[in-house]
Amino acid sequence: MSDSGAIKDTDSNMLLDSSQEKFVESMHGEQEQAYLPGITPPVNNTSLIITASGNGGNNNGGGIPPTMSDDDEKPYGMPLLEHLSELRKRLTKCIIVIGVVFITCYSISDILFHYLALPLITVMPADTKLIFTSVPEGFFVYLKIAFVAALFITSPYIFYQIWLFISPGLYDEEKKYILPLSICSAAFFLGGAAFCYFFVFPFVFVFFMSYSTDTIVAMPSLSNYLSFSLKMLVAFGLIFEMPLFAFFLGKMNLINAEKMRSIRKYAILVVFIVAAILTPPDVFSQILMAIPMLILYELSIWVVALSAGHKEKRK
Repeated sequence: MSDSGAIKDTDSNMLLDSSQEKFVESMHGEQEQAYLPGITPPVNNTSLIITASGNGGNNNGGGIPPTMSDDDEKPYGMPLLEHLSELRKRLTKCIIVIGVVFITCYSISDILFHYLALPLITVMPADTKLIFTSVPEGFFVYLKIAFVAALFITSPYIFYQIWLFISPGLYDEEKKYILPLSICSAAFFLGGAAFCYFFVFPFVFVFFMSYSTDTIVAMPSLSNYLSFSLKMLVAFGLIFEMPLFAFFLGKMNLINAEKMRSIRKYAILVVFIVAAILTPPDVFSQILMAIPMLILYELSIWVVALSAGHKEKRK
């Protein structure tokens, strides 16, 4: 009996081992039939699925790996290369237009410089002329004034090209501010430059030429005058942008009208310090520059208050 029991146990162990081997072989066979990455198996296939990420199966039903839709294949917005191509096209157009206008302005650069130097020429002592102290100075001065004039003349076209480049990425709420702000920015800048040319230059140059005596002869050079006059024109143009600058700060909730009114006395001090730095060292010239700056500061307070009121109405 013991021998027969041992034989039965041995047979059962052999059958168990045989069934385990068959199960392992069947599993190994199923794994060998698994699909390779990138091959979509049938929907009703129940074998092990190997996806491109190396994970078996997913939750999309039927073991089908997810496919990329048309929206996934196209990234949001324009690709980088298209942005660079668009930027190159806009820059090329601007360079061509500036080049054409520059050539035209250079052909009349002597006339342009005459009108730029007219506020100084009218107050210079008799028999005094502008000079240049190096051989190429006159040539480079004419080049510079032609280039600056070309930038001023083509600035509307340049801003238009900038608008065409950035407008596709702006919201409608942002687009409606661009055109009015661009027009106001150009108007304020040109207004500041015109104020400097027609009102500030005559008084400033009279003050400077007053130092010319019988023993001291004024001999201003072309390059020095051009550098000084351009700095003054740009400085007044930027100062006249103060209301727009305040408008943007108000839109970002960095300042408000009440705060600007509370610091008015400090603003007046800063205005006179800036005027003292940018003008000749006489009280009249400082007041001449400080008055429009104070007016612009009050205008900035009004602009910020108006912007805040418009924002409250929209809420």
